[in-house]
Amino acid sequence: MEKFNDLNTYVEKYGQKLIDFLPNLITAIVILLVGLWIIKAINRVVKKFFAKKDYDVTLENFAASLINWGLKILLFVLVITQLGVESASLVAIIGAAGLAIGLALQGSLANFAGGVLILLIKPFKVGDWISAQGVEGTVKEISIFNTRILTFGNQEAVVPNGKLSNDNIVNYTSQGVRREALTFGIGYDDNIKEAKEILLNLVNEQETVLRLEDKMPMIVVGGLGDSSVNLSLRYWAKNEDFWPLRWHILEEGKARLEAAGISIPFPQRDVHHYNLEKLQFAKKTE
Repeated sequence: MEKFNDLNTYVEKYGQKLIDFLPNLITAIVILLVGLWIIKAINRVVKKFFAKKDYDVTLENFAASLINWGLKILLFVLVITQLGVESASLVAIIGAAGLAIGLALQGSLANFAGGVLILLIKPFKVGDWISAQGVEGTVKEISIFNTRILTFGNQEAVVPNGKLSNDNIVNYTSQGVRREALTFGIGYDDNIKEAKEILLNLVNEQETVLRLEDKMPMIVVGGLGDSSVNLSLRYWAKNEDFWPLRWHILEEGKARLEAAGISIPFPQRDVHHYNLEKLQFAKKTE
């Protein structure tokens, strides 16, 4: 009987507290649901806003992610406050949690800082062809913590922003035009002047080759190899024309040199074979 009375006392005591706390709990749930709906609506408005403006795609993705996470953190604070947690206590909890999370997620914070640096300095943007961290390809997306690169083989590489912002990056397309230097090897007995004319005429026939004051096609002797005279054919082209032009000139250049009787040598090695028996006999007769 005494235990039954104690149970009733606990039920009455904590049941009343639950009843008193229920309005705050319901309000917090309503705030959470309404807040999530409002955040989704704001995200849609932000996307429509950026779609109408001619902003950099990198800035759009980064700003959208930052706004989304900022609103969710604010909603979390509102919900916790509604549940009865005092502001001072909440600040202390957030401070302690922030310190612990900061120590545990040093790499993620470095990636976040790297994303901010990439956004501000703009060493590359979405659509650029870059080479970094052993990966080469087209930048597909720049998010808060990492950058997604689509390689030539259509593989997607995810590279942390922290490493990208603190290492060398080669951006092949940032200038809009690229310079190529193709090497054609000819034999030492071939006519250098004739070979240069054939290759330079081939380049000048291509409409997509740029012909500006400081970007004219040219050909020079780039070096004397072990088995060939190396001609360096240099020209400029727009990014979208670069690869088709390169492939065409390589194939057509070889065909025209061969048609003109100019050889394209390859490394060769002379092997001398000696008859050991004759050498031994010759030594004995000396």
